[in-house]
Amino acid sequence: MIVKNEERTLARCLDSVADLMDEIIILDTGSSDRTMDIAAKYTDRVYTYTWNEDFAAARNESFARATQEYILWLDADDVLLPGERAKLAMLKEQLPSGGKTAGVIMGYTLAEGPEGSPLVADRRLRLVKRDAGCRWHGRLHEQLRFPQGEVITADIAVTHRREAGNHSARNVRILRKWIAEEGIAQGRLLFYYAGECYDRQRYAAAARGYAKLLEQPSGYREDRLIACARLAECYERLGEPGRKLGALLQSFQYDLPHADFCCAIAACFHERQEIVTAIYWYMQAVDVSSRDPGLRPVPAACRTWLPHARLSLCYAHLGNWEQALLHNTKARKYLPDDPGLVGNREKLEAVIRKQRKEREG
Repeated sequence: MIVKNEERTLARCLDSVADLMDEIIILDTGSSDRTMDIAAKYTDRVYTYTWNEDFAAARNESFARATQEYILWLDADDVLLPGERAKLAMLKEQLPSGGKTAGVIMGYTLAEGPEGSPLVADRRLRLVKRDAGCRWHGRLHEQLRFPQGEVITADIAVTHRREAGNHSARNVRILRKWIAEEGIAQGRLLFYYAGECYDRQRYAAAARGYAKLLEQPSGYREDRLIACARLAECYERLGEPGRKLGALLQSFQYDLPHADFCCAIAACFHERQEIVTAIYWYMQAVDVSSRDPGLRPVPAACRTWLPHARLSLCYAHLGNWEQALLHNTKARKYLPDDPGLVGNREKLEAVIRKQRKEREG
């Protein structure tokens, strides 16, 4: 772990994993609160590190101090929930010493719904063999490069529970220094800069950055898909619905349709009252909902209840009450107590009963 001023979250994180670890290594990058005192309660492997505006360098230093065969990395605002703890303990037993596995990809829950259900999740390379040559790259939003060797995917999820805090000023400072040294913003550097503009609600600047990124001849697939989604959001905020739809459709240049893109495209036509076309795209979202989206986070709603809920509204608009009720029922399988869905079900059932009585009369 690398930490700085994490007194509010560090104990929560370590309580969730400490008994599963053979060693805990914490690299402090300049805390002025009780972070180091809290860390010392869990491990004697606490080190100070002179911060140099480079997250990858700090992470590589923390990895360099590891002595065990495998390294698991966490942030201080991460936590391993009880069910996931049991899965990790089992994985630990299943990874033989000297085995072929060089890395393990795990889930990463970025936002939680009721009772801890994941609303937004992606996957990260979370566990790596120490001698597999893995290193971190990137001063900001650093990435752990995949090792040479077998990488497996485990049904284990780390949950991110971020406390309130704004790191935008720090991030912009790092990016400006990085861009000045590189002489140009391109590739991932441009992606990160556009992301910071987006987070600061500078949508025109973010749109320019994402559009420029998509003009470049090559790049990471996930970055380009995220750029398309963010670019569409920027155009919506800027009041340019036509360009929003274009950005969403551009995502098909980089991968097969994803459920969230299909839902967003459907919503564009729904807003235009082009209901039949909207139905087509919501159905596409349903059809691709089980397809693996890769490492890009896709909101769970787009893969579960949302397209069915919108299809119910579309069919009701067309007067197809039976289909409207069918998709309402499918949406309620995921959200059985949602007041909006329950209310719509009652209205639809009332309309259907009335029609049946009229036909029988």
